[in-house]
Amino acid sequence: MTAMSNAPRIYSIKELNRYIKMKLEADQLLGDVWLRGEISNFTHHSSGHMYFTLKDRDSRLKCIMFASHNRSLPFIPKEGTKVIARGNISVYERDGNYQYYVTAMQPDGIGSLYLAYEQLKKKLEEEGLFDHSRKRQLPTFPRAIGVITSPTGAAVRDVIITLQRRHPSVPIIVCPVLVQGTGAAQSIVQAIQFMNRMAETDVLIVGRGGGSLEELWAFNEEAVARAIASSTIPVISAVGHETDFTIADFVADLRAATPTAAAELAVPHIEELKRELDRLKHRLLQSAQLAVRTRRERLERVKRSPFFVHPRRYLLDQAQRLDRLEERLALLTQRRVERGRNRLMRLSQSLFANHPGQAVQLAAEKQQALRTRMETALASQLKQHKIRLSGTIRQLDALSPLKVMSRGYSLVYDEQEQKLIRSVNEVQPGDLVRIKLKDGQLDCHVWSMRGDEQDGNE
Repeated sequence: MTAMSNAPRIYSIKELNRYIKMKLEADQLLGDVWLRGEISNFTHHSSGHMYFTLKDRDSRLKCIMFASHNRSLPFIPKEGTKVIARGNISVYERDGNYQYYVTAMQPDGIGSLYLAYEQLKKKLEEEGLFDHSRKRQLPTFPRAIGVITSPTGAAVRDVIITLQRRHPSVPIIVCPVLVQGTGAAQSIVQAIQFMNRMAETDVLIVGRGGGSLEELWAFNEEAVARAIASSTIPVISAVGHETDFTIADFVADLRAATPTAAAELAVPHIEELKRELDRLKHRLLQSAQLAVRTRRERLERVKRSPFFVHPRRYLLDQAQRLDRLEERLALLTQRRVERGRNRLMRLSQSLFANHPGQAVQLAAEKQQALRTRMETALASQLKQHKIRLSGTIRQLDALSPLKVMSRGYSLVYDEQEQKLIRSVNEVQPGDLVRIKLKDGQLDCHVWSMRGDEQDGNE
């Protein structure tokens, strides 16, 4: 059991490759690393992904650049091309190979500028200067167009010619600046600020013709990007050719592929406006004609209607309808009056039945009946009590000692009249007794006693 519990854990190849992948992807350095090397074994797959090897004199590294990243490449990679690439190191779990996942790439020779470009782009993007929510719509009909570019380049001629061709009535204000070299960025910033202070234009076109990354670098400066972002006038960026992308393009309210395209975006074409106006005019005329025709047809239908053809007949019909309505109104009024009268009668009867005087009279009659019943009941009870009392008196009279005494009997008491003497054994010779008769009493002195069975004693 002890040997089994101390046995080492056995991992699968997939688990180990996944662990190594997690370690590599968690490494801060390997998560965003720049490399310089030469492309070899280049394959552009039908899926759009690019597979190649980056090599230098001493080593090689397998690489992949997915289609979502290589679509914006400013050049076409080829075998033997020296490049500077940006990406991260990870592991392809199935094969157990670590490889370089490229997210951006530029030809070598402009390495320091490209690095500065990428760093500034990332910084401004994190600040939100590229957000679409802060970009403004261009006015449909601008009062004037401001052009900030070199006064001697082909770009300014292309812009002016295109603007005058498309909308010759819109004024053009050209603000000449340096577009490359020392002081170019500051010149562009001052021009943007000057045009905003003047506030005479509704759209600004900022740009120049094509060139190398070094020649276009003034439009990758941070000061120019922030000046464009701070402009109260909408800005169209028109730098270089369609494949050239600068920081100014990302910050501007609208990017144009070329200066000529910027002019086309800035103003509507006068001929297109005329054609649109003619089309709207034609639609308006058709709508007006249709409305007139529709109303004329309606008027003709109204004129042919019976009301206008035979107005008297229509009035007679209305008079007959009015008579029927009057009869119906009278009938309804009579029925309502009858219903009201019947209801009033029912209410009157109910009121009479519930009148307080009637209730008082009924209560008085009820009270009188109750009083009569009560007096009769009292008289009956009194008579019964009198009869019962007479019988009781007769019984008491019959049982009264006085009644007995009236027949010759008497009562003998002791001297204090506290004790009735019923036997000769209750007295002694010499005792005083009182004898109550019918009509009085006798005070007597006992001389002798004799019982029923004795002749007597002294």
